[in-house]
Amino acid sequence: MAEATVEIVSKITIKPLSPTPNHLKHFKFSLLDEIAPPSSVYIPIVLFYSADNDDDFPKMSQKLKTSLPEVLTLYYPFSGRIKGNKGNLYVDCNDEGVLYLEARLPSKLSDFLKCNTNQQLKEIKGLLPLDPYTPKQDDDEEDRQVMAVQVSGFGCGGIAIGVCISHKLCDGTTVASFLQAWSQKAMADHASEVADSSLPLNMEASVLFPSKGIEIDINDMIGEKSITTKRFMFSEDSLCRLKEEISRGFSFKPTRVEAVTTLIWKSAIEAARTTETTHQSSSFMLHAVNIRGRMLSPLPENSLGNLFVPAISPLLEVDKEMKVDLQDLAEVVRKTIKRVDGDYVSKFQGEGEELIEMLESILQVLFLVTEKGVPCYTFSSWVRLGFYETNFGWGKPTWVCTIGVPIRNVIFLMPTSSGDGSGIEAWVTLNEDHMLQFQNNPLLLQFASFDP
Repeated sequence: MAEATVEIVSKITIKPLSPTPNHLKHFKFSLLDEIAPPSSVYIPIVLFYSADNDDDFPKMSQKLKTSLPEVLTLYYPFSGRIKGNKGNLYVDCNDEGVLYLEARLPSKLSDFLKCNTNQQLKEIKGLLPLDPYTPKQDDDEEDRQVMAVQVSGFGCGGIAIGVCISHKLCDGTTVASFLQAWSQKAMADHASEVADSSLPLNMEASVLFPSKGIEIDINDMIGEKSITTKRFMFSEDSLCRLKEEISRGFSFKPTRVEAVTTLIWKSAIEAARTTETTHQSSSFMLHAVNIRGRMLSPLPENSLGNLFVPAISPLLEVDKEMKVDLQDLAEVVRKTIKRVDGDYVSKFQGEGEELIEMLESILQVLFLVTEKGVPCYTFSSWVRLGFYETNFGWGKPTWVCTIGVPIRNVIFLMPTSSGDGSGIEAWVTLNEDHMLQFQNNPLLLQFASFDP
C-alpha cells in the first residue's frame, strides 16, 4: 500500500460549554506531574472505527464536536495553556480551547490495518493533530496547548480519532478516563443524561503530592537517530505457554504483563550483550505503576494527573558468558512491581529524608542512563485501561494504538484488537543494531510474532 496523503480539510478551536469559575483558573501541578515527562511531550493515541458509508463522516465528526465542549467543562484544564518556566509551571485554565482538526485520506481502513508496522507508523503520525515528541527550543517561556484532536475520514467511511494530551498534566489512565467520559457524553440523548454520564472528576493530586518546584529534563533523550520501533504480537495461546514456561519450578504464575516484561527484558539484555564489546552487561528495568488503587487511601480511577510512580529494579549485572535466566528475571520483575504499595507511595507525600531518597533513586538511574550509558528498559502497560470500550455511538474501536516513543529501550504494552485482554501488542523501541539481534532471539520467537 502506498503512503496515503492526509488532507486537513478544517481547523477550529473548541471551547468548554461552560466557562471555568474564577477560583479554578490556576491549576497546580503535583510533585508527580513535576517528575513526569516535560510539557513538550504529549501522550498520543489513535482509535480506529469501521464504517461502510463515507457520507457518515460529517455526522460522526459533528457528534464529536458537539459532545467535546461538554466533557471539556468537566476536564477544564485541558482547554487551558501551560505557562511558567522550569520548576514553576501551572495551567492557566483560560478556556482558550482545544485544537480540532478534520482530515480526509483516500485509502480504506481495511487496507491500512493490513499494512506492516513500519508502514503503519508512518501513517499513524499523519493521523495525529501534532508531533507529540518535539522538544520546545526555549523552555523558559512556556505557553503550550494541553490538548489537540484530529478526526480523519477514510475513503471507505471508517474514521480515526487521534488525540494528543500533554504528559505534564496526565498519564495513560487519565487519557482513558477522558475518552470514556467523552464517549458517554456523545452517547447521551439530552442534558439530564449528560449530567449523569460521568462521575465527578477527582483533582486532589496537587494536595496529596505537593509540588517541590523541580523538573526532570529528558529532552536530550528524545529523538535519537539510530533507534527503531517494532510491534511484537503475543496471542492468548502464546501468553499461556509463556506463563507456564516461567512458572515451571516456581511457586507463582506471573501475570501476562509480568511474563511479557520478563521475556522482552531478557531478549533485550541478550541483544545488547551480543552487539557490545564489553564483557559485562548491566541494566535496570523500570515499570510505570498506576498508584490510584495502591495508595493507603485509594483514589478513583478518574483522578486527573500523573498518578504513577516508577518501579525501578536493582541494577542487574550479567557476565557475557552467563545465560540470563528467565525465572530469575521474572522474580525480579514481580518483586519490583510489588514494592509499589501504600507505604511506598506515601514516601512521595512526605517532606523529609524518605522523599529525598525516592527522588535521588530516580535521579541516580537517569544519571547512569545519560552519563554512563547503562540501559534502562522502561515499560508502560495500557493493557487494562479499557480503550476498547470507548463507544461514541458507532460501536467499539476496531483497533487502538499509540506510537513508539523516540527514546531507546522504551516499551509500550497494549491490548490486542480483540479488546478483551487476551493478547498483548508490545511496541518496542531499541537501538537499530540491538533490534536486529532482538527480533531474531529464538526464545522470543517461540512466543511473539512481528512484521519483518
